[in-house]
Amino acid sequence: MITQTFSVPDMNCTACVMHIEAIEDEIDGIACIDASYKKLRMVVEYDETKISPDAIVAAVKETGYTAIPQEMQA
Repeated sequence: MITQTFSVPDMNCTACVMHIEAIEDEIDGIACIDASYKKLRMVVEYDETKISPDAIVAAVKETGYTAIPQEMQA
């Protein structure tokens, strides 16, 4: 599992957080998403053998938001 932070500059309310965190239930390989509109970021724990950061960015884009990959931790 990898833990990676993504900035989400266009997230501005709790509804935004709920939309983004719902992705974890829809996409195989994502274990957990912890989003914060106050910090304008989300922390994603995912299985790097099942999903890539680019696929996570694309999934967030489908919900109407922008995700920009930041730091990665093993």
